[in-house]
Amino acid sequence: MSKKRCAWANSANPLYVHYHDHEWGIPCHNEKQLFEMLILEGAQAGLSWETILNKRENYRLAFDDWDALKIASYDASKVAQLLSNAGIVRNRLKIAAAITNAQAYLLLCEEVGGLDVYLWTYVKGVPIRNSGDRIIKTELSDQISKDLLKRGFKFVGSTIIYAYMQAIGMVQDHAADCDWRG
Repeated sequence: MSKKRCAWANSANPLYVHYHDHEWGIPCHNEKQLFEMLILEGAQAGLSWETILNKRENYRLAFDDWDALKIASYDASKVAQLLSNAGIVRNRLKIAAAITNAQAYLLLCEEVGGLDVYLWTYVKGVPIRNSGDRIIKTELSDQISKDLLKRGFKFVGSTIIYAYMQAIGMVQDHAADCDWRG
């Protein structure tokens, strides 16, 4: 018997199906993955998530396996290299945002211990269970977005942050008839 998935995950692309089945909506507490997903959600702005998933491995290689210390110190030469890398989204503002976000992330780590502590405090460690309706932002995503912007992060608008919250499992938004709803 086949499993029922959220409508958006019914794709011929195995990366999309795997992402839905093994990552999206599952609570994440791994700092490297939390940082990676924050950068990738920002890179996705204006594009499809499938585009980013198809380029995800290229991003890992291009961005030093999400080593925030290295990314925070990227110089003009590295930016030029990234802008010429067809394996990632070659958008100067998004690349600059990744560098800025690495710098802001390192400060956040010093201040509160990292994204895991910072984010999960907002929900007291327990994912929010929504109806499964197509929500694009909430008061909480507004609040987190505003705070991240104050901390110097870029490409962290409320809609991006809500998608991020779904991706890392802070929000359980699987469709009502999805077998992963739980």
